[in-house]
Amino acid sequence: MTKVSWSRLMFFTMVMFVLTLAACGNGDTSDEESTDNSDADTEESVDEGADESAESEPKVTEFEPAFPEQTRAPAVETEAELDVEVVAEGLGVSWGMEEFDTNRLLVTQRDSAELLIVDLEDGSVSDPIEGTPEVNSEGQGGLLDVTIAPDFDESRLVFMTFAQDIEGGTVTAVGKGVLSDDEASLEDFEVIFQAEPAYEGNLHYGGRIIFDDEDNLFLTTGERSDDPIRERAQDLDAYLGKVIHITQDGEAVDTNPFIEDEDALDGIYSYGHRNIQGVDFHPETGDLWIVEFGPQAGDELNIIEPGNNYGWPIVSYGIEYSGELINDGISEHEAQGFVEPRYYWDPTSAPSGMSFYDSDAIPEWENNLFIGGLASSYIARVVIEDDLIVGEERLLTDEGERFRDILVTEDGALIAITDGGKIYKIAAAG
Repeated sequence: MTKVSWSRLMFFTMVMFVLTLAACGNGDTSDEESTDNSDADTEESVDEGADESAESEPKVTEFEPAFPEQTRAPAVETEAELDVEVVAEGLGVSWGMEEFDTNRLLVTQRDSAELLIVDLEDGSVSDPIEGTPEVNSEGQGGLLDVTIAPDFDESRLVFMTFAQDIEGGTVTAVGKGVLSDDEASLEDFEVIFQAEPAYEGNLHYGGRIIFDDEDNLFLTTGERSDDPIRERAQDLDAYLGKVIHITQDGEAVDTNPFIEDEDALDGIYSYGHRNIQGVDFHPETGDLWIVEFGPQAGDELNIIEPGNNYGWPIVSYGIEYSGELINDGISEHEAQGFVEPRYYWDPTSAPSGMSFYDSDAIPEWENNLFIGGLASSYIARVVIEDDLIVGEERLLTDEGERFRDILVTEDGALIAITDGGKIYKIAAAG
């Protein structure tokens, strides 16, 4: 394990910030899957003024927010002393994780389609668990998210998402299997849901899953990126670019908003999404929050409500990677009948897995949202009051990692996994 004090991290962060200013570099990447992080934001947070933004880079677009708190929130800084350590490294592209036992994680390996067990106490990594599904690992495919059934202690059920080959191309699929008592294999694995239509592309699978308080699953999907297939995010007869609500057997939940619409798929919960990469429930309100990739800029943080349309690809606070406007540059969501994001990033952050902090181990973090950043190479701490973003802090900006997923352990530690095969642990010092 590699352990680094928070004060040392802060020192190196400020040094890098000064060097960045001196070099006048501002070439942030706009591609959410780019591996070039050389110009990622290196400023962690500033407390020189209440209105100082956490974002130091210039905007990519000329769009203006619909309300003041919608972007470039004031910088905040954690006051508590923290310990940061790398508890494991040398893994592959780690995409999803779940704490299934105290300080023990199930971790997916996207490209190799392996499911591993990582012990946070000693950093040990198991041999790959047998019985995982066959996947298509091209592009952004592979073995994606993992979660456990609410009754895991009795059922031993593990749920996973992955890119699957079927007739006509690939789909985002959900499957489940029983973890053996010796934790060496998944038994009786079966596919319970496929987000059709299939498409012969390898981008924007979405793939996050989470259980609600009625033991049903929410699944997120991407719109498969390409034009014109991305337009199907607006179609209620396709599962692309959607939040989907299903039972543990893959059937539509009978309270879904379009269950009585003969022209709509029963499993759809919300639509008009680009590529949702993070999902969690607010600990107090119970609201479902998601983050999704924008194009060049315009990454969004949204609250999901049943039946709502979030606008993609008709409206966006981002632009095409080519620099061209999307749909003549329409950014105002509500004026077009769509839901405004609670927050957006400009320039690109490429937000990925996220988790609300629902522990009292670090009191000032209570109910804050932590989001992994890919192209941006930081962990965003987002402070929320009355559904408005009132502060943002950027953590581990000097690590140069693409933070793929975040979780909070039972004992209040913040865990982050990276595309570079590292697992970080951030906890209260002492």
